[in-house]
Amino acid sequence: MMTADPQTIEAAQPVSAAARLMLDHDTGAVIVTEDGRVSGIITDRDIAIRVVAADKGPDTPVADAYSGDLTSVGPDTSIAQLVQLMRSAAIRRVPVVQDERAVGIVSIGDLAIERDSDSALADISAAEGNQ
Repeated sequence: MMTADPQTIEAAQPVSAAARLMLDHDTGAVIVTEDGRVSGIITDRDIAIRVVAADKGPDTPVADAYSGDLTSVGPDTSIAQLVQLMRSAAIRRVPVVQDERAVGIVSIGDLAIERDSDSALADISAAEGNQ
């Protein structure tokens, strides 16, 4: 169910590089690493709010814009545990981490496709991106 081999970016890179990864890979989030180890996640909303709305430029380091308070799971986490975690933390995306490295990411859309394939969210999540 998870998206394997998620996009990652080092915290020192500019947010423009994160935005380019989002564009090129049709995703709204990129996992942030420091020295190769997962440290957080940056979303398109983070860039809009913490960079664009704050009148910062595209060279702003990802470290200044990403969500560092990371909630992650391991590859053996059950779907029920994942759903409960996402509900209780009110989060839409959860990196799957093994040995401090990102091995996947699960979104609320992925859960909708897996658990309620007839829902509007599942349909939207399964549709091709509209770049």
